[in-house]
Amino acid sequence: MSKDTEVDMKDVELNELDLEKQPMTGGEVGSSNNSATGTEKNGCVKVKVPDEGDVKFTGLSKEELMKVAGTPGWVRTRWVLLALFWLGWVGMLAGAVVIIVQAPRCKPLPKMEWWNEGPLYQIWDVDAFVGLAGLQGLEEKMDSLSQLKVKGVVVGPLHTVQTDNPATVDLEAIAPEVGAEQDLKSLLEKAHKKGISVVLDLTPNYRGSNLWFSNEYVASTAEKLKAALPHWIQFGVDGIQLAGINDVIRIAPATWAELRGIVQANRTEGEKNRALIGVAGRIPAVNASALLDSSGVDLLLPSVLQLGQSGSVWAEAIQSLYSTQNQTSLGWRLGSRTEGHLATLVGSKLVRLYQMLLFTLPGTPVFNYGDEIGLESELITQFPKMQWDLQEALEEKNETLMAERERRLSFRSFFKTLSDLRGKERSLLHGDFLPLHNATSSLAFLRQWDQSLRFLAAFNWGDTAVTLNLAQPGLPSEATVRLSMDPDGPAVDSTVELQQVELGPKQAVLLQFPFTA
Repeated sequence: MSKDTEVDMKDVELNELDLEKQPMTGGEVGSSNNSATGTEKNGCVKVKVPDEGDVKFTGLSKEELMKVAGTPGWVRTRWVLLALFWLGWVGMLAGAVVIIVQAPRCKPLPKMEWWNEGPLYQIWDVDAFVGLAGLQGLEEKMDSLSQLKVKGVVVGPLHTVQTDNPATVDLEAIAPEVGAEQDLKSLLEKAHKKGISVVLDLTPNYRGSNLWFSNEYVASTAEKLKAALPHWIQFGVDGIQLAGINDVIRIAPATWAELRGIVQANRTEGEKNRALIGVAGRIPAVNASALLDSSGVDLLLPSVLQLGQSGSVWAEAIQSLYSTQNQTSLGWRLGSRTEGHLATLVGSKLVRLYQMLLFTLPGTPVFNYGDEIGLESELITQFPKMQWDLQEALEEKNETLMAERERRLSFRSFFKTLSDLRGKERSLLHGDFLPLHNATSSLAFLRQWDQSLRFLAAFNWGDTAVTLNLAQPGLPSEATVRLSMDPDGPAVDSTVELQQVELGPKQAVLLQFPFTA
């Protein structure tokens, strides 16, 4: 080996020894990069010191808590907090007792039957109401009557009889042209599903002048009725209506007591009762009050309010009949089978006025079929055909027909609003009646019940405008308009001064104001 070769071998060994002395870095072995990105000295250990935010608080252990809980400071604190809790609880209890004691007592609600909860709807002639479909067609119209919040439908009379011929009366048979018993059964089922009760009119000689035939036949006719009543009650009707009851009570009082007992028998508290409805003709208010007491009917329909009478006469009649007891047994109506429909009697301009009157009086409002749309006939004795195309668009572009359709829809909408309002507001449902004003052609009264919303109804059926001063002690100075007939008068939800309530000719307004202690 030469001398040069020996020198090279020594350089290699020295280089290997020098690598062992190189510092440890994060780069490649032998790298000369000594930057601060990963270079450490040999023998040094990199230790990460946690920040203050990384330190987790583990709380005190159970043993430490038990030691602290027994200290005097914490014992006193717990007692103070406990005392404050009970003091606060006792204070709230005392406050509640004071509020209950000082609050005005609620007046107990009177007993209400189904015939007190909404209007009754009389259908004298089924064919005039639904056409030749008879009872089957009437069943199909239950949805429409339900929309009007009708609570009871008085159907018929449906039985067979020849006018003024007592030998032909059959109170247990339905006239074939109207339908069969199965049709009536189906009608009852549909009506009950809609919350509507069905009353059957069994007035014997309903086409004649003497409703129970002549005086000599009253007793024998009543005997036939005594046999028919159990049949229809078992059939499932919700009530019986009889007209001309004042003649029966006068001629055969004992027989009438038996008839009444059959209808009103087996009544159970909390169950739906059958109604005995009596219809009386044109009688003074004092006679109606006496008849209500002597007849014992559940609902009496007298013709006390006669058109053409002054507001003073009406106010006197209403006030003489009004009492908390009579209110649930008294019905109000304008028009009848013999007198005709409401619009026929008062004219279309006053239909809504009298709708409002009947709905706001203390008692049950009773309407004839078609009164909700202003249905009228040329003759009082005619039964006008009911109009059922109101909700359908007319194909003909006839302005007269369109105007007539809109007028009838307006009547129906007003009727529906009043019916819905009476069923919801306690003051209108069974509230007290307080007369405020009466004159020749105007009338105003207040309906109020306990702490409920109050309603003030004012009417002017005259031909000239009037300004009524309805301010009374205990009443507020102003009220809010709930319903108005006058397009030029105060708008709904506007405020009027009770000292100056202005009504146009043939107009009415329903005001409301809240109860104040």
